[in-house]
Amino acid sequence: MEPLPPPSQHPVVHIGALELRFLADETTGSGDLVMFEFTVPPGARVPAPHFHERVDEAVYGLSGCLASRRGEERFAIRPGDSLLIPRGVVHHHENLLPEPAKVLVVLTPGSIGRRYFEETAALLARPGPPDPAAMQALMRRHGLVPA
Repeated sequence: MEPLPPPSQHPVVHIGALELRFLADETTGSGDLVMFEFTVPPGARVPAPHFHERVDEAVYGLSGCLASRRGEERFAIRPGDSLLIPRGVVHHHENLLPEPAKVLVVLTPGSIGRRYFEETAALLARPGPPDPAAMQALMRRHGLVPA
């Protein structure tokens, strides 16, 4: 079994002010698990409500408080709290407080990996307003369905 690289060598993807530090991705091991630290700045709402066709998501609170919606349920994820979001369930997250929120996210299987987030960052970094049709096509290509 290959050890994970030290934290200083973990790949980081920035999407605007969001930061995703990948501890494991679709290129690690069998590729069946993606795990990243997700830092959400104050006031950020990400992503748009959506569901995963084939991927389950687990979220574990590390610092701050992330407001999450799973179906019609609402949760405040604080340090030590966890939330399981089964595939097919509409969800989204946002940070309503004045300090950053950091959570550990695990996606399995690993079909929504670092590549998806890198493509999202590149799409949103283009000049001008984001192209909703291009964003929806990108999401669908990776098994995310906008709600």
